[in-house]
Amino acid sequence: MPVRKAQAKWEGKVSEGKGTMKLGSGAFEGSYSFKSRFENGKGTNPEELIGAAHAGCFSMALSLFLEKAGNPPDWIETEAKVHIEKQGEGFAITAIELATEAKVPGIEEKAFQEQAEAAKKNCPVSKALAGTEIKLKARLKG
Repeated sequence: MPVRKAQAKWEGKVSEGKGTMKLGSGAFEGSYSFKSRFENGKGTNPEELIGAAHAGCFSMALSLFLEKAGNPPDWIETEAKVHIEKQGEGFAITAIELATEAKVPGIEEKAFQEQAEAAKKNCPVSKALAGTEIKLKARLKG
């Protein structure tokens, strides 16, 4: 299996500095700062990238679980909300809320919920974030 890479560079003091993050594939490069991370400043932040990774991983895992159960999806759309909060002298990611919607022909609601829970538990990003509370709200679209 391939090893994935990403890079980050930071310049200056925490509150006044600036940085860039980029993916090894070249598919994304973005700036970040104290304001883009802890306020509503322009740019991205590590938590947003974690959210994108988690939403993407979960969606693929759910597709796999649904397909293996005999109900391949037409589509799956997932949003991840990553909560970062001050704890002691630093900060911590305290929770991630996944909200997913999917169109899956021929599946019962109970079976869909079971597959969504299995995907939440077993996607590689969920496993990597096992120390963080991960909440799931899954909705089956008609």
